Amino acid sequence: MKLTRLAQLGAVAAIAALTLTSCASNETGGNTEPTDGASSLSGELAGAGSSAQDVAVQAWAAGFQTINSATTVTYDPSGSGAGRESFQAGAVGFAGSDRAFTTDEIAEGPFSACVEGTDIIQMPSYISPIAVIFKLDGIETLNMDPATVAGIFAGTITNWNDPAIAASNEGVSLPDLAITPVHRADDSGTTENFTDYLSQAAPAVWTWEADGVWPATPVAGEAAPQTSGVVAAVDGGTGTIGYADASRAEGFGTVAVEVGGEFVSFSPEAAAAVVDASPREEGRTAGDLAIALDRTPDTAAYPIVLVSYMIACEEYTDAAVAPLVKGFLEYVISAEGQDAAAAAAGSAPISDTQRSAMQSAIDLIVTE
Repeated sequence: MKLTRLAQLGAVAAIAALTLTSCASNETGGNTEPTDGASSLSGELAGAGSSAQDVAVQAWAAGFQTINSATTVTYDPSGSGAGRESFQAGAVGFAGSDRAFTTDEIAEGPFSACVEGTDIIQMPSYISPIAVIFKLDGIETLNMDPATVAGIFAGTITNWNDPAIAASNEGVSLPDLAITPVHRADDSGTTENFTDYLSQAAPAVWTWEADGVWPATPVAGEAAPQTSGVVAAVDGGTGTIGYADASRAEGFGTVAVEVGGEFVSFSPEAAAAVVDASPREEGRTAGDLAIALDRTPDTAAYPIVLVSYMIACEEYTDAAVAPLVKGFLEYVISAEGQDAAAAAAGSAPISDTQRSAMQSAIDLIVTE
């Protein structure tokens, strides 16, 4: 599913209007509105983080505010790393992040918005493919195996007519043109997910560990800040290639990656298949639902997937924030909220099993 930025913004507005007709329903079992139909929630809630899930967060905010008219939700898409830092500093009530805090980071702390000694909640509530996007005149899609993708971003495959690319694209007229790979300049969960795929699927070529800061040295190509910067850099060149949330792939050529002998294009359904098959990480608390993604599935699922987390406190130092966070997160994981994100951003709605686990995590938020 590909959406232009204008279409995305239009979808967010439409979602807010449609929510007016369905605001009496709450499929999560939470308490975002009382039985008399009037919301008891009021106040301002601020979040920051992942630029990849920005469109989805705006859709969630629009729907939530329609149901809860006395609330305001703001979100700064400053990037996952900046969002985690803001949350730790207590500057925002929730963070969006394209990776979970590690157990070591949690142990080190501090989390200023949270009551000392209490845990944090991490929910993989936004699932989206990461598209490998390129700009080549007259070519809309290319097949690549993992080693070829890794070679391009490692700088060992430097021309578009390289035999490694040609071997999987019979009949495609590949130009004799230099490849310019573009990666994120900032600390990015999208980068961490992308390099995790490269390290799992092509370890002989990609010899660096997964990292939110671009790990390959010497650096091939160029860097650009945030999702919008990568998209702009790829769009502004010729022979460029980069990676971005699939909601931003409209107008670019895209790569179908080899999985189990087949070439698989990105789709929400193929991305969700990878997530559902991946186990939770060990050593996590009850409300910490971080998962260990399997990037080398046996079936034809799309393995370059971004799982973006909503991160919150189980107990807040500012008790007034807790009901807003709880109500907002309940909307985020509801069927209505997930459909809103899918319509606006092309993400994959979470499964009922995931929704149940996430509701149990949200129930840990202390609101009294």
